[in-house]
Amino acid sequence: MGRSLSGRGARTRFRRTVTDVSEQTNETDQAALHTESHDPKVPEAWSAFMRTGWGERELDLPTHPIAEHAARRRTSLGAAFPGERLVLPAGTYKVRSNDTDYRFRPDTAHTYFSGNQTSDAVLVVEDGESVLYARPRSSRETDEFFRDRQYGELWAGRRPSLNEMSSSLGLEVRHIDDLAGALSGTGKTRVHRGLSATVDGLVAGDAGRDAELARVVSEMRLVKDAWEIGELQEACDITALGFEDSVREWDDVLKYGERWIEGTFFRRARAMGNDIGYDSIVGGGRHATTLHWIENSGPITPGELVLLDMGVEGHNLYTADVTRTIPVDGTFTPLQRELYDLVYAAQEAGNEAVRPGAPFIAAHQAAMTVLAHGLGDLGLLPVSVEEALDPESKVYSRWTLHGTSHMLGMDVHDCGEASPEAYNQGTLAEGMVLTVEPGLYFQEDDLLVPEELRGIGIRIEDDILVTADGHRNLSASLPRTSADVEAWMDATRR
Repeated sequence: MGRSLSGRGARTRFRRTVTDVSEQTNETDQAALHTESHDPKVPEAWSAFMRTGWGERELDLPTHPIAEHAARRRTSLGAAFPGERLVLPAGTYKVRSNDTDYRFRPDTAHTYFSGNQTSDAVLVVEDGESVLYARPRSSRETDEFFRDRQYGELWAGRRPSLNEMSSSLGLEVRHIDDLAGALSGTGKTRVHRGLSATVDGLVAGDAGRDAELARVVSEMRLVKDAWEIGELQEACDITALGFEDSVREWDDVLKYGERWIEGTFFRRARAMGNDIGYDSIVGGGRHATTLHWIENSGPITPGELVLLDMGVEGHNLYTADVTRTIPVDGTFTPLQRELYDLVYAAQEAGNEAVRPGAPFIAAHQAAMTVLAHGLGDLGLLPVSVEEALDPESKVYSRWTLHGTSHMLGMDVHDCGEASPEAYNQGTLAEGMVLTVEPGLYFQEDDLLVPEELRGIGIRIEDDILVTADGHRNLSASLPRTSADVEAWMDATRR
């Protein structure tokens, strides 16, 4: 489908309707416009002039590479709910501040089953047939295309036509105005709710039935096909370039602090036509002990460590999720190396536990066993290692805090509505992709650890594909051992 159908550009949201226009202007048309009170009045003469003299630019778009995969997915989804109508909205813009929106990002399930990335669209799957209801490019017969700040082509860019969407996605596409009629018929209907207030209002809700739809569309994404794995590999490869860019600009990192790394990584993502899958975490020194530190406002201080948790989201919405912890000086101190090597050993144990048929929790258990023994060797545990590892105790987790793995795909925390039996209580299968990311975190005010440990946070994270005979590290191009990290920094830093 490409960027011309993505609808992911920056948008502004203007909810107020102009009523102070010329009396000759069609009031119905004006009521539908997203304009703002500070816009100047529009004389009818100008409106009439703007609605004439425009050529048509219908594009002959190639079939999007997702089309074949999405069609197969829709067939499987329909088979899971025979004789029912399934409704999956893309969602709409989210307010950032007053009358401006965040950049639009479609709902994952909608795009997974349709390929569409334009806002306000709705996919309907019923009786083996699928229709995408979408808002097409602005009509030249109204003022929308040159006055509407949210959807107008001269304000927000060209939206694809219905024919362009249909030919690219291999899917029947109708105007969004036809949706209400399509949903008014009888029969069982399930809605992927919480994405469109309009759609939610068109169909009476059944919490249990709708939740089952959400579960199924989540579980269908657990196993990735070869095309998806390729998308994830590309996201990991570009992520690695972003990490390298950050180290290459280390003098500026030292000068400007955490925000320079955040900006450098984002620049790499955007320069290659992508986005980031989540707000980058750049934790220098004690900030590394805050798991989701996204303020990125602190200094990068010599002698300390910096934790970098960053991931590129590709233009088809598959995202990487990678963490490295590196020494600001380029060389670990003996204490830093000891702690880093412990986390590395835990991650290696977690990686080796990933294989088909293994419990999802196996990587976590393997990593935590290594960390608990390491914490015991440091003399930090108040009980024996065996007692600390008991599920009724887990006191070691004061310093490990989080789970070791989550599924990865189009969402950084993918398949979140899958049932426990299929996910965290289930078993791994070939084609699943998950993170393995153990860490150690010693808070700066933790009086139960020696002073020299306080304020140190270390995490190593990679994106692991379950293969037929074990696993493959999709983010292996970035170094992981302490010696390799040091050599990489020395070779990369300019």
